[in-house]
Amino acid sequence: MSIKEFRLAPEEIERFRSDFSRPESILATRDGTLYVSDNRGGVKVVRPDGSSELIPVPINEINGVTMDGAGNLYLADIDGGRVFRLKPDGSYEVLLEAFEGQPLGPVNYVCVDARDRLWISVMTTTRPWFPAAANPRPDGYILLMDEHGVRKVADGILMPNEVRLDAKGEYLYCAETMARRIVRFKVLDDAGSLGPMEVYGPADLGVGGQVDGFAFDAEGNVWVAMVLRNGLLIITPDGQAHTVFEDPNLPALEAAQAAVDAGTLTPEGMFACAGAHFQFPTSITFAGDDLKTVYMGSLAMPHLLKFRSPVAGLPMRHW
Repeated sequence: MSIKEFRLAPEEIERFRSDFSRPESILATRDGTLYVSDNRGGVKVVRPDGSSELIPVPINEINGVTMDGAGNLYLADIDGGRVFRLKPDGSYEVLLEAFEGQPLGPVNYVCVDARDRLWISVMTTTRPWFPAAANPRPDGYILLMDEHGVRKVADGILMPNEVRLDAKGEYLYCAETMARRIVRFKVLDDAGSLGPMEVYGPADLGVGGQVDGFAFDAEGNVWVAMVLRNGLLIITPDGQAHTVFEDPNLPALEAAQAAVDAGTLTPEGMFACAGAHFQFPTSITFAGDDLKTVYMGSLAMPHLLKFRSPVAGLPMRHW
């Protein structure tokens, strides 16, 4: 099957477990363990035998979970504007909470590259973050943290969400949520400086096209969670996009877009966009021995979505 022909009906998507709370971000390890963000104060660990536990971390809303080559987890604290490091022994530390003497703002995601450098997306300089969704402003930015310290490598972004490097580390990709598109930056040198922002794929994904998390597969396709359209689309290397599945509430989407245009969007208006089958999918993770099992997290569902992909995912740093 060509990836462009890949489609899923709602009944073909499994609901995995039912004991999650705001499972926004998921990380799968080679042994089958899942690490899932949880707004009850920690990271939920689900083992291959089905057992689970909550590792406590003092974060109200963990928005991103990633891992380095040594097994340390990096957690994005969207509410508190901090980056945590959770060590394999369960101890943790605040790794970063300010830049150039100012609070970070809502941290959305931490990407760990092949050299264990951290690429940190900050949605806006405003905290809490919702005013920047209600009245979008290009004040989001990306930091790079490595052995040389912390520096800003990109700014002027309309609410950056997840960030990830491609297979060769040539480009840093970013979900520019309030611009309704994926963008990328050329990684120019070993120091991590970036070229100018360029659009990848469609320039505007239309009403309800706010992008959230995304992932690469082994063929270079970008799988994108459409949080308000309650679905998944794939952008192929030729820049074309197709929908795998979606569950849009069109009247609510149109009302929410009109409110964004007027600068009057409310949380209630956003959450009215929930679908009948799926509600606010946010992240995509490839898992399993063949990296063809896909899990999707969300802001609202008590379960994960699970299905099989025709293409293997791109292994992440910890794999």
